Amino acid sequence: LNRPKSNRQKQHEKLSRKILQTHIEFKQRYGSIKIAKTLNRRGVKVSERTVSRIMTKNHWKSCTVKKYKATTNSKHHHPVSENILDRQFKANKPNQLWVTDITYIPTNEGWLYLATVMDLYSRKIVGWAMDKTMTKELVISALKMAYKRQKPRKGVIHHSDRGVQYASSEYQKLLNKYNMIGSMSRKGNCYDNACIESFHGILKRELVYQTGFITREDAKKALFEYIEFFYNSKRIHSTLDYFTPNEFERMYRNSAA
Repeated sequence: LNRPKSNRQKQHEKLSRKILQTHIEFKQRYGSIKIAKTLNRRGVKVSERTVSRIMTKNHWKSCTVKKYKATTNSKHHHPVSENILDRQFKANKPNQLWVTDITYIPTNEGWLYLATVMDLYSRKIVGWAMDKTMTKELVISALKMAYKRQKPRKGVIHHSDRGVQYASSEYQKLLNKYNMIGSMSRKGNCYDNACIESFHGILKRELVYQTGFITREDAKKALFEYIEFFYNSKRIHSTLDYFTPNEFERMYRNSAA
């Protein structure tokens, strides 16, 4: 006997479809907490527990993989800045604290290196650059993009690791030109740069390890789209009260206007 579906069953199926649609919309990068927050914001009343139960039942999982590799070389003779940031990962306005780092992206043609600059207030990636070699020109390009885009006032604290690219005289001259205050991680301590390391981990789990790039050009296009059209503008962050970086920065600008 095929009984007609109860209202409860119909509601459950409708909710399951909405959860699956959201799961697919965010390219399987969201777990139950972020899917629940997104649905709540869109007017769907549902708890994280219910979303988790439905996702578990249907074997819908967010993509997570962990890998680690050190990148920059800190064995050099350039002077290094003291650690001014000292793990104070809380800024109270945009363009107060910037952190920067380099990560590597595997392709069938070899490595592609990505340098990024993050504004700690909004966790927004304000500058980035990509190249097949890990040079000072790579990090200089990323900083120039960030400066041109954000137009910060003088006094931005700029934090990096002790890599030769960041310690180079050319990079330090650019920091001086932009009236920025240099800060560097302690020797061998990756936790001093935890926020930018965390972003690179997210990028790899949500994009790189799920894709597999044939060429460096393929990787460049995908990284550009991920940073600008997903991470900065669409991906909600628990540290930002589940707003996106662009929304969080815009909220500050509107309140300060």
